[in-house]
Amino acid sequence: MRVSLWSEFLNNRQRTIHKWTHYFAAYEAHFQRYVNRPVLFLEIGCGRGGSAQMWKRWLGPHARIVGIDVNPECAQFAEDQIAIRIGSQADMGFLQSVLDEFGAPDVVLDDGSHQMAHVVETFRYLYPRTARDGVYMVEDLHTAYWDEYGGGLGREGSFMELCKRLMDELNADWTRGQLPPTEFTRTTLSMHFYDSIAVFERGRHEVAREERISGRRALVNSLLRRKG
Repeated sequence: MRVSLWSEFLNNRQRTIHKWTHYFAAYEAHFQRYVNRPVLFLEIGCGRGGSAQMWKRWLGPHARIVGIDVNPECAQFAEDQIAIRIGSQADMGFLQSVLDEFGAPDVVLDDGSHQMAHVVETFRYLYPRTARDGVYMVEDLHTAYWDEYGGGLGREGSFMELCKRLMDELNADWTRGQLPPTEFTRTTLSMHFYDSIAVFERGRHEVAREERISGRRALVNSLLRRKG
């Protein structure tokens, strides 16, 4: 039986992991499909190195974890299946060098500086370069409401304000021409919000269609299937 991510966290005997406990339900909901499959997991912010080890244990032997951090001391966290690169998430040249080396990530988890300017810039650069069916998660978004991180309720430039605009882009097809569909519209299936977390599920955005099926049609279809 597969151990849950929460159990991996509680039974950690390796490097220190620092997480809010309510995050784990969101992690499992969006990352579970990558367990025991080839996955490139890009973690922005290495902390004390324990989370990369947790992802490695939980995702299994086919996972490649890439951690990035500005702190040179984090280089010591590299081990089998875990690569560490030192640089700033706000440096687009550095981010591109990571992509050039490892390829498009299937998962991006931004647990980096939490500075709103950095979070926004990183998202704008990495989201279009994430795998077409990938997941992009930003955590610790309570900082989007804190002045010292460039946040504030309704403050222009915060990641939460960007998310509000992106919700309109996700639904651009329904605006009757007021908002033309964007690349985000065409490449995003859904957006999910939890306490301090935003998640973006990528995928081809099909034009919505409506169907009505009455009981009579369902009966006819059932009879046809029996006849066949």
